[in-house]
Amino acid sequence: MNNGEEQADQTGSYTSNQDPNPCPICLASLVKESYLDACFRRFLCVCVCVYKFCFNCIVQWSRVVASKSSGQSASIECPLCKTDNFSIISGFDGTCFQRHYVDQDFGNRFTFSKAHKYRLQCYYSEPGILNDIFDVSWFWKSRKYRQSNMWLQSWLKRELQALMQEEDVDIVVHHIHGVIESFWTRIEHTRVLLKKPAEAYWQDNFRIAITEAAKPFLLARTDRFVNELELFLASGLNIEAYDAVYMQRLGWNTSGSITTNPVQQVVPFLHIFDVGSDQDE
Repeated sequence: MNNGEEQADQTGSYTSNQDPNPCPICLASLVKESYLDACFRRFLCVCVCVYKFCFNCIVQWSRVVASKSSGQSASIECPLCKTDNFSIISGFDGTCFQRHYVDQDFGNRFTFSKAHKYRLQCYYSEPGILNDIFDVSWFWKSRKYRQSNMWLQSWLKRELQALMQEEDVDIVVHHIHGVIESFWTRIEHTRVLLKKPAEAYWQDNFRIAITEAAKPFLLARTDRFVNELELFLASGLNIEAYDAVYMQRLGWNTSGSITTNPVQQVVPFLHIFDVGSDQDE
């Protein structure tokens, strides 16, 4: 080692074989890169640089902090930025990740299915890819919303699990589903008072209502979620049929991987609506 390298070592500068972004806890190269959830949300929303840790290091840190607490805590303070966090994020590959709650047994983790991963990947696809297949404007003009969709709650649950990366989303599902049902009721109660067709008015107000209900939970993905919700409602399909149409249009096979010859034309099937439902009562 020459004098310049020795001086660099003495002043604490990194040498060529040192990691410029080590784990702040063990100061070694990151092993199973992980984040605390508050930092991770900032990373997803505004793409800022955030603190990363080795998974085992931040888990051990959380246990040490918990052991010093007088009672069981559901949150942990970041050792660097001091923000409160409720979970540790690991295994992020650009589309999905695993969440481990601070007060959770780390041997009991929720693993997302292929269906969850497929739906999350759909949110990274080009918006409007199914607009020529499922006519959202016709859904409103023909008042198809009067027909009950028996698969809506199951679709909402899977969608929210994928987007929120949480298993228990029942409260959020109940909240958003309640907003939807209340909106349908409000339309029927006020439609007779309007002197002219108001499909555009109702559609705009539906989007506003769902956005307000979902945004606290979905943040930057809320607008796309509202678009996907309208597409699913307009499709009239069950979840399996809807997924098949979506994956064909994206050029994916049933495992979610890309095929060499994506299908350009897909005909919707398994409609749940009655033939005579278009006519006014």
